[in-house]
Amino acid sequence: MPRESKFQSDVIRRLKSEFPGCLVLKNDPTYIQGIPDLSILFENRWATLEVKRSHAEPYRPNQEYYVDLMRSMSYSDFIFPENEERVFDELQVALYHRR
Repeated sequence: MPRESKFQSDVIRRLKSEFPGCLVLKNDPTYIQGIPDLSILFENRWATLEVKRSHAEPYRPNQEYYVDLMRSMSYSDFIFPENEERVFDELQVALYHRR
């Protein structure tokens, strides 16, 4: 099982490849407890991702709350190796096709 930091680096690299010109921001977990790890800004759209090293990794306090809240505004989800392809497919729709 990859370390979360390695998987996060791989996700960031893939985001920059699949969404050229996007900005990927690493959020400060000490500022707002539970805020997703990554914010993706692409053209006039945005998304957030909470990175986990596996689907079995427990959620920390408020993580579900903020992912659900941001999902109601744009696109937000938990990403781990087991659902990476689904999340990237959904990001394609959310960031490229939502007008």
